[in-house]
This record gives sequence, C-alpha cells and structure tokens, in this order.
Amino acid sequence: MELEKILLHEKPSRFVYAPNYWQWFKHQVSHNKVPDEISHCNTLLDLYNYLGVDVFSRNIYSDPEKYWFGGICDEVLDDFEIFERKTLSGKDKIISREYRTSRGILDEKLTYIFNESTLVQTKFLITDYVKDFELFSHFLANRRWEFNSEKFNNASRSAGDKGIPIAGEFFSPLKMLHFTMGPVNSVYFLMEYPEKARELVVLHEKAQLRCIEQTVKSGVRVIMSMDNLDTMFHPPDYVQEYSSSYYKEASKLCRSYGAKFFIHACGQQKDNLKLISSYGVDGLEGVASPPLGDVMLDEAMRDTRDGFIITGGISAMETRNLKSRDDIFDYVEKLFRKMLPYKNRFIFSSSCNTAIDTSWETIKNFRDAWLEFRDIK
Repeated sequence: MELEKILLHEKPSRFVYAPNYWQWFKHQVSHNKVPDEISHCNTLLDLYNYLGVDVFSRNIYSDPEKYWFGGICDEVLDDFEIFERKTLSGKDKIISREYRTSRGILDEKLTYIFNESTLVQTKFLITDYVKDFELFSHFLANRRWEFNSEKFNNASRSAGDKGIPIAGEFFSPLKMLHFTMGPVNSVYFLMEYPEKARELVVLHEKAQLRCIEQTVKSGVRVIMSMDNLDTMFHPPDYVQEYSSSYYKEASKLCRSYGAKFFIHACGQQKDNLKLISSYGVDGLEGVASPPLGDVMLDEAMRDTRDGFIITGGISAMETRNLKSRDDIFDYVEKLFRKMLPYKNRFIFSSSCNTAIDTSWETIKNFRDAWLEFRDIK
C-alpha cells in the first residue's frame, strides 16, 4: 500500500490521494441528489472504493448529525446524570443536553442544519466562566473517554487492506475551551484568569492522554487531534502556553506504540508550523493554500522537519474556481511537479472538507487528474 510507505517514511511509487467527501456525500444522500453513477454507494467507504482513491479517513465511522468528529471513544461522566432531548425545528435537528450533579446543572445545545448538512453549537456549555468555574472544573475532573475496540475493529474491517482508518477522537486543551465556551469567551477567560485556565488545561490533558494511551496500546496506527489549528484561534503563544504539553506527550505516546499523531488544520498555519513540528507531531491534515490558508504547500514542507506529513491541496477555492476539466488537470499537474521533492510526506487531499455544492463532475475530474499525473517523475 502506497499510503503505508508514507507512514513508514518511505517514498511511494506514486502520489497518494485520500479526499474527504464526508459532508458532501451526506448532503447528496439527505437531499436526494446522489448522481445516478454512484446510486449504488450506500456508505462513504463505498464511494471511495468506487472512485479508486486511497482511504486515509477519520470519517468512515462518524455520524455528522451527532458531532463534528468521533464515534470510537465513549465519553463517560462520573457524578453526573446526562439528560438528552432531541427535537425538530422544521427539518433541523436540535440536540439539548443537561449535565446534572448535586453541585449544579450545565447545559448545551447543538443544531444539525438540514439545508447545509452541518452541525452548529447554538448554546455553549459555559456562558459565565466566573460563576460556573467550580462546576466546570468538577465536570472536567469527572470526564473521561474509553476506547471502544469493537467499534474501531468494525471500521478497520470495513476499510480492509485498501486504507487506514484514523481515530479522530481527540482535542487539545485550547480546543476544549473553544468547544465549551466558544472562541471569543475563551480568549477573555485566558486573558483574565490564566491561572484558573491552567487548572482546567491539566484536567483535560490528563483525561485525553489516558484515552490516547488506551487507543494506541490497542493497535490503532493513526490518531488525530481535531483542533482546527488556525493561528487566528490558536496563536503561537497560546499554543505554547496551553497546548504544547498535550501535543508533546501525545506524540511521545504514539511513538512509543508505533502510531502516528496528526492534528486537523484549518485556515492559517504559517506561524505555527515550526512550533508544531518541533513538538514531535507527525503531521497536519488539511493544509490550505491562500486565500483560505496563508502558506503554500511546498513552503509548509520547507518549514517543517523531514518526515512531517502534510495533507491537502484541494480547498473550496479549487473546487469552485477551477471550472473546467482542463483547469483541474493543469492545477494538479503543476501542484504535483512542485511537490515531487516531498512525495514521501505529502498526501493529496481535501483541505478540511469538500463543499456540499461541489459538482460530481468536479470530483471525477480531480480523481482523473490524479490518475493522469500520480506517476509523474
């Protein structure tokens, strides 16, 4: 398997192509827009196998209506009762959760927007970080995750020998704050109460590392921290202060069990590249070139250590702006020629996701361009 060679720091005989059509496929199915050519595809994996692309995915087992990622590790909350209510607003699905303990109640709300096939947080768990600090600290101290080997083995069996499923289950302390109180309030909290923030960081990191060890000890070969690592929300000084320990320890754990540790990237990466590479992280998923990102792929390769893997190359800008088959072929040929020196650590892929309005012809044209130029010398 050529993908295997990249993970082993060997040079593949061709360019590896592992796109992400998770949201796109879900949208086509939900809105009865599946092209006739792929009407036989019942799952995302069926689509990948039909296209003949490489499978390096954290999505083949995930349900986009439940959460943005995950599905392998089970969340456990001690000393809390969880009450979940699902309702409809038109075709939108609303998930309301309450976490009750003798110390108080925390609640959050998620909404799956049908027309956009996307999940959004409509109420954060923490809205007053001063009033709720002690309760939130208790919440984090009692939250843990348990690796579910049966779920992962099912995903692995589905992928077979054609690909590698990624356990995209984890998230950094900084991302934990974004998830629970929102990016804006997270910044205010970090500026006003840095010492209290460090207390929460330690609690979350400990729980995450415990589950990471369980996961890689069970034989999972690749895990991913779903951080949307964008310098707008993860500036280098914040990464260094609140996430560096987690990244270093997670990378170390993965190495000790022969696994790889990736971070999901989104947006601007340039100012974090050398820092992230220095932590021992094995790679970034979904690096986008300007204007959605701020660094070209070959430049990102030069800014990271030898062996650091980067996936990306197709963002919404490419799928929307490259109008013809010739445009796509020209783009892919030029990109592959530029990335030839880095073929051993580059995976041609979607930069974050594939827009739901991407045409089936565009998807096929990118696949065909890859087939045409994947053996380029």
